[in-house]
Amino acid sequence: MKGVTSSANVILHPWLKKQLTEILRSLPEKPLLTPEANRAWWLFWQAGLSAPITLPENLPPLQMLLIWDNLRGHYTTDMLLWLFEHGIMPLYTPIGGSWLNMAESMQRILVKRGLDGQHPETPEQIMALLEGVAQGWNLDPTPFEWGGKRAARRQRSRQRRHALGGSGACTRRPIRRSQNLLQKWQSSCQTTH
Repeated sequence: MKGVTSSANVILHPWLKKQLTEILRSLPEKPLLTPEANRAWWLFWQAGLSAPITLPENLPPLQMLLIWDNLRGHYTTDMLLWLFEHGIMPLYTPIGGSWLNMAESMQRILVKRGLDGQHPETPEQIMALLEGVAQGWNLDPTPFEWGGKRAARRQRSRQRRHALGGSGACTRRPIRRSQNLLQKWQSSCQTTH
């Protein structure tokens, strides 16, 4: 994390390129594919997209998927070509789908941890607090999993349903079986044998 007083593309893109370059250096070597298989691999990640990106003719091996929000600056020709040249496929979260971007969740956590109980007076103090929290986080990062409270509520709701004879249909409360009916059925089965 790097604090800045402006997040214009002239600041964001060079920083992002530097970070991505460092990540790429740490990745293991990719096996060499034929040009056809390599292009198919790139196209695989665009399958189902409502607006697939036009890929350049020559593509390096796909190294990384970059998931980021749907901002105009993320579509600049210069940035896209740089990503493609370095084997990075950008995938954009849907418009209005910021909840899909885990960076939003991390930002909320970092801001809460860094600024709760603090009273910074300058942008530099805010940046120093947030950068410190991010450095601490990076020493022992918290793994994220999709789910959380909403998924737990859905799971509990499913557990409160009662399956009907393996059909896939469910009721919200168990069907009461009359003891008399059960005894009548059992006795009728015994008399027929």
